[in-house]
Amino acid sequence: MEQLTMQTNPVPQVNFRYAALADEIQDKILSGQYRAGEKLPSLRKLHNRLGLSISTIHQAYIELEKRGRVEARQKSGFFVRPLEKSPLPLPVKPATSEPPSRVRINDLAETIVSDLQRPDIIRFGAAVADQELMPLKQLSRIAKSMSVDEICSGLALYDDCAGAKELRYALAKMMMGYAGSVAVDEIITTNGCLEAVSLCLRAVAGPGDVILMESPVFHCFLQLIEDLGMYVIELPGCPEKGMSPDAFESMISDNRVKACLLNPNFHNPLGSVMPTPIKKAVLKIANHHGIPIIEDDIYGDIFFGTRRPSTFKGLDTTGNVLYCSSFSKTIAPGLRAGWTLPGKFYKRVMRLKLNSQLASPNTGHIVAARFIESGAYERHLRRLRNQIKNQVSAMSIAVAAHFPKDTRITFPLGGMFLWIELNKTIDAMDVFHKARQKGISFMPGIICSTTDRYKHCMRLSCGLSWSDKLEKSIAQLGRIVCALNK
Repeated sequence: MEQLTMQTNPVPQVNFRYAALADEIQDKILSGQYRAGEKLPSLRKLHNRLGLSISTIHQAYIELEKRGRVEARQKSGFFVRPLEKSPLPLPVKPATSEPPSRVRINDLAETIVSDLQRPDIIRFGAAVADQELMPLKQLSRIAKSMSVDEICSGLALYDDCAGAKELRYALAKMMMGYAGSVAVDEIITTNGCLEAVSLCLRAVAGPGDVILMESPVFHCFLQLIEDLGMYVIELPGCPEKGMSPDAFESMISDNRVKACLLNPNFHNPLGSVMPTPIKKAVLKIANHHGIPIIEDDIYGDIFFGTRRPSTFKGLDTTGNVLYCSSFSKTIAPGLRAGWTLPGKFYKRVMRLKLNSQLASPNTGHIVAARFIESGAYERHLRRLRNQIKNQVSAMSIAVAAHFPKDTRITFPLGGMFLWIELNKTIDAMDVFHKARQKGISFMPGIICSTTDRYKHCMRLSCGLSWSDKLEKSIAQLGRIVCALNK
């Protein structure tokens, strides 16, 4: 950590000396030298180092607290707060939409997935929290506590096709308050969220049908739609509030949309949250036209504020919403614990699941259920949210420090992504290839659309625990971008 540059000899007390100290510490926070969540030096330590009175240093910290840069924790000291606003302008929402089109996803998606298995590469393309942020030891202890008879019966028998009852009971209680009044028999467990979405898509649409999605789009959904022989129509989203209800209604009126696949809470990759009034308006329009909404809420639990955002499912009174989620982003992807509440399409989704796998994996789902029921999940989430919020803040500051000044980035209020918009003269694919030569991988924006409108954009995951190594990697990315900036 760089030392404060003030003189170390005692200095005479003057008015506003605390303000100068506050300014200097603030500069170090904004440059990333003091990171979000990091404890600032104690009053006595700075007194010994700078020769300023303890009251002056305390005033400086109080001033920083008023500015929203630090927070006081009882009996612990002062800590750096995450950013409260973006250090750079937000990306620009595309002005126009494209007609429905067949999906031909870039083969690059497979390269990015393969990079996730490489220990020698910095994986900014990984949509997952760092391993050290997962409750793996607690999950292991739960697994070890299972009796031999439980494990044997789980291996020897097909479980209920709807999924392990223990997990469905835990989910019904957990979702109370944000997904409506959920009954155990309304839940179908799946092998992760992507399978839930796949089952729901197949339940409401078929080859040749048009699926409306908010753009930019999670690339795996584009691959899925391509493999199902469907068309996609992209409705450009706002980095803060998601889609416009008026634009949504116009798009539905002008096109033969069969279903919508939406990610309203901490959208991947934009990070936007659709406010409740907009959710209500969109749902009303969809219901009026008889169009089902498949809701991906996989990042809903990773919110940085005080309350979890609402869901379409929590507002649904007709059964027209097919809700999908999993614990892959919050507990551990290896559990493969996902689920769906398919509403009035329950029987169709159940039939599709029965035809494809008969039952869900049992042991991992029971481990997830017991983790939730023990109360450990909520405690884990509090830590996870705080850590990822700090990592988003640290990465935002690093991008602002090392990328060109005309760069734009999102300022998410949850989830784990930054969507970065570069100068339009820069092809993010050029950045991608040069970065991989340096051992750095990320997601180029071009694979998040059926068009090339995001070829100058990139998605960075903030799931990795922040470190000097990551800071240097962002600096390296910045140098590559700056060299291509014309």
